[in-house]
Parts: sequence; structure tokens; C-alpha cells
Amino acid sequence: MARLDPHTGAGYAVGITGPPGVGKSTLVDRLAEHLRGLGLTVGILAVDPTSPFTGGALLGDRIRMQRHYLDDGVFIRSVATRGQSGGLPRIVKSMVRALDAAGKDVTLVETVGVGQTELGIMGVADTVVVAMTPESGDSIQTLKAGVMEIADLYVINKADRDGANHLSAAVTAMLHMADLSDGWNPPVLLTQAYASVGISELWDSVIAHRDYLSDTGGLDNRRAERRRSEFLETVQEELYRRIRERLDDDAELGELLRQIDGKTAEPYGAAMGLLRGAEFGQFASEAAGH
Repeated sequence: MARLDPHTGAGYAVGITGPPGVGKSTLVDRLAEHLRGLGLTVGILAVDPTSPFTGGALLGDRIRMQRHYLDDGVFIRSVATRGQSGGLPRIVKSMVRALDAAGKDVTLVETVGVGQTELGIMGVADTVVVAMTPESGDSIQTLKAGVMEIADLYVINKADRDGANHLSAAVTAMLHMADLSDGWNPPVLLTQAYASVGISELWDSVIAHRDYLSDTGGLDNRRAERRRSEFLETVQEELYRRIRERLDDDAELGELLRQIDGKTAEPYGAAMGLLRGAEFGQFASEAAGH
């Protein structure tokens, strides 16, 4: 990744998230088709909460998107979370950067909108699209649960069904009551992805948001925050991994763990003591390979 990093920054990442069954894969498929019609190259990453190798939902995704496989201007890959909790797998961030470095103009990242995986899309996307349908009875509750903090655009897909206009009005009303501190007013769009209705308007709104971020400095701020978060996550994961590897070899650490097991040392206090102690500086340096 170090060699790829200088070549990143020209591409644009769009996250598409929402509950199962709202038609995210069809949205991605039609949006990719629209982008190719504009002469743009596209990367597609479909994040699967199960596994891409056992069939499951992504088998349907791949059937729907198979017409893109013969197009050299489109790269498609599914990514399994393999039961990981706490957001998107870190590999997704690396893949977005790799596609950017490889020259893809736009990378579309599709995630199932559940819990931290939904919020994790903020860590990879420049623009976040939250998709819903009129039948999503919990859509408004989902918004109240924190999605409003991440959504830059709202899409009500399958808008030919009853309730679409009512849901659009409800979301718009909620946005009017929200504290939109960054100054951007997220649009609420109606689409019928299966018929490609509203897809060009969706892309126009993405471009409008991109231009807004560029003009206000928000794009640089978002990307800088993502890089810092990736750095801190990597440090945390790597230190944890290296400490775990040394549990059997480091006598002092092993003794400390035995004290914790025997309740002669309290976990939080022991951890803080280890971090404050000079021995941790030596330990961390050795763990880092210095």
C-alpha cells in the first residue's frame, strides 16, 4: 500500500447502504451502467455479511452484474466480513485505495445497513447514499438510530409502490428538524432502479455533493480524517497482535497475566501500569521490531 498511496486521490468513492431488500445491488448495477455511458471507469465492492463463496445473497448480485464482467472498464469484487463485528473489514479501505491508484474514476461500495457495518461506510466513502423502500417499516426508526449522521443522499427505491411519496415527505421533514452542521442539505431522491428511473438524477446529486465538498474543503477534511482513523486502527490492531504473540515468551507479561487471573492484580490498573512503565517502552520497541 505504501507504493500505491502516492497514486491515490483522483478517484471518488460512493457508499451505498441500507436494509436488506431495498434494491442496493440493482442501484449499483444501474449506476455502474450509467457511469460507463459517461465514459467513466468503475470499481464495485460488495461487502457481504456472510461469505461470497457459499452462495447466499451475493450469488444474486453476481448474476445481476455479470454483464459487467466482460467490460474492462469495470472491476467487481465481493468482500466477506466473515462474522466480523464493529464495522467494515479494514481490507475494504485498502481495496478502495487500490482501485483509486489503479485509475478507477468511481468506486461503488455496497454494504448491508446493519449496525456498525452501516456506520463503517463513513470510513471508506466520500459520499454516502442511504437507500430505503416504501415497505421499509423501520426506515424512520433506522434514521433515528443514527443514520442521519452519515447520509449525504437519501434514495427511496421502488418508488412506484404505495407509500413512496409519504416516506419522502417524512424523511424531508426529519431533515428540516435535524442539526445539519456541515451546511449540506441532503436531497431525498425517488428511483426505480430496475427500470433505470432516477439513476441519472442520483448521479447528478452525487456530483453536486462532491462539488460542495470540494468548494468548502470538506472533501480534504473527510479524507484526512479517514487516513488518521486508518492509522490509529492499524496501530491498535498491530500492537494487539504482537502483544498476543509474545504472551508465551515474555516472562514479566506472563507473570502479570497470572496475577490478573488470580485476582491479585486488577485488569485496568495493570494495563495502565504497563503502559506507564518504562518496561512498556522497551516492550513496544521490541514488538515493533526495533
